[in-house]
Amino acid sequence: MNNPDDRRRRLAAILSADVAGYSRLMGQDEDATITALNECRAIFRDRIEFHRGRVVDTAGDSVLSVFDSIVEAVACAHEVQSELGARSEDLPADSRMLFRIGINLGDVVEQDDGTIYGDGVNVAARLEGLAEPGGICVSESAHMQVEGKTNLGFQGIGEHEVKNIARPVRAFQVIAEKKAPISAQALALPDKPSIAVLPFTNMSGDPEQAYFSDGLTEDIITDLSKMAGLFVIARNSTFAYRDSAATVQEVSRQLGVRHVLEGSVRKVGNRVRITAQLIDGQTGRHVWAERYDRDLANIFEVQDEVTRRIVAAFATKMTVAEPADLIHRRPRNPEAYDYFLRGREAV
Repeated sequence: MNNPDDRRRRLAAILSADVAGYSRLMGQDEDATITALNECRAIFRDRIEFHRGRVVDTAGDSVLSVFDSIVEAVACAHEVQSELGARSEDLPADSRMLFRIGINLGDVVEQDDGTIYGDGVNVAARLEGLAEPGGICVSESAHMQVEGKTNLGFQGIGEHEVKNIARPVRAFQVIAEKKAPISAQALALPDKPSIAVLPFTNMSGDPEQAYFSDGLTEDIITDLSKMAGLFVIARNSTFAYRDSAATVQEVSRQLGVRHVLEGSVRKVGNRVRITAQLIDGQTGRHVWAERYDRDLANIFEVQDEVTRRIVAAFATKMTVAEPADLIHRRPRNPEAYDYFLRGREAV
């Protein structure tokens, strides 16, 4: 049993990484894979040391490190992925050694021998599993601290229930280059409540399911646009941000709105999970956030609920009719609605 005197708790930035498809690479060529792994670890060690971090463990194909600064941890991860990408760009796609990296800011238990463990470490490991090969995924706590302190962009990918973590983990993927879709010049806010609805992220793992998340976004925009006293940005303007790394504050400033709605959709069979969060674009503060787990037959109830919640948030600033009177009629048959969205996407 560990002596309590040999360990201490502290807040730390944890970086967890491992190789995507490591077993497959080993099956192809063990010697080449081991050589490549050692070369990649050398890049990790160099960047971690440069950013004042410490390598904790390198078991198997993994790298676990800890930093005093979350900004340094994220910068380190970005530089590592950039160098690793340059190293493998001339190799065949099935021979590239790509790492997934997860970063969390959380409480850890640190022993005198340098070992760290606890939920802070576990969350970083789960975020790693959510990252794309060659990508970086950070927790909400990390995102809150690093936003605005780096030139990197962040895109929310919703909440995820992960193994051995009691509460869902809200995650953000790091985007290397910020691409502003329109002029960076700030627009003046209108003299009434205003909102931009960003394209909901398709989390279904199937790019062909994008029509469903796009359709949901468009229907919410349509519902809100029917409300007198509310300024709503048109679909064409907000969908320009689909592949952009612009922050919520930048979207607010560039489109001239006070509030931004963003979310994600995961559709599996007859079940759908939708997350939505309304954010004050001036302060970055969450006005409200909610997750909905529903049968597909109840998708219309979710859309109506999201619309009502937005109206409630603005209730003291505008005079509108009852939200139910403003929600346009949709087909009540979920299969018919699905075909409707497919058809709208094909037009």
